[in-house]
Amino acid sequence: MKQLLTSLETRLRWPLPALLAWGGVWLAFALMQKTSMPEWLALTLACALGVAFSVLGGTWWRRIALALGFPLSLALSGVASLPAWAWLLPLALMLLVYPLNAWRDAPLFPTPTGALKNLATKAPLQPGDAVLDAGCGLGAGLQALRLAYPPAQHQVSFHGLEWSWALRALCALRCPWARIRQGDIWLADWRPYQLVYLFQRPESMPRAVAKARADLQPGAWMVSLEFEARELKPQATLQTASGKTVWLYRAPFKRR
Repeated sequence: MKQLLTSLETRLRWPLPALLAWGGVWLAFALMQKTSMPEWLALTLACALGVAFSVLGGTWWRRIALALGFPLSLALSGVASLPAWAWLLPLALMLLVYPLNAWRDAPLFPTPTGALKNLATKAPLQPGDAVLDAGCGLGAGLQALRLAYPPAQHQVSFHGLEWSWALRALCALRCPWARIRQGDIWLADWRPYQLVYLFQRPESMPRAVAKARADLQPGAWMVSLEFEARELKPQATLQTASGKTVWLYRAPFKRR
């Protein structure tokens, strides 16, 4: 799943992901119509599949387009008469996966495989330390962290925090070795963790800096993929194979 999403996001140019997603949903809907399945159930499952494909969107507008493309095209085609509730269904599913207060944070974009593989050389941890992926989504960041700190060499515990209940459940299935909780990363206590990993967006970084300054204990790390905390002086940096920068900051943080 992680490899598929990452490959599609890096190789396919918009609107090709949308066309493939819409085509896939239409194909699934057509196949379900050939069975004895009630139309309302086929519509519900097709809308759910469209929302699932919305993770391919790098921005919120693209996610909305991916999720609403099928019901809109279905209405325009006249293939099926849509009940009034059908228009609320994809929106309700979108809110289940992407709650409103999570929209101000980063889009759901997975950490590339191996992006953190050399992290342990720059940010060493002790046995028993706890690592948090703040905004863990589907678990790609947690899996990258586990590659960076293999259990056979580093006896650290992995934790994920995700606001969406749906994504939290999927992440728990993909990362059974981690403790995944539902919650707001900005309200959660970061003090128990010796490393907090973020893959946010530039607009969220000042808030992350304020949170790290308030919570992280001396010696703890804040690690950000791609986006720099401009207020702070990094302890170290890493370069990924794709050219992204991993920024490492250690408490007590130094101002620029």
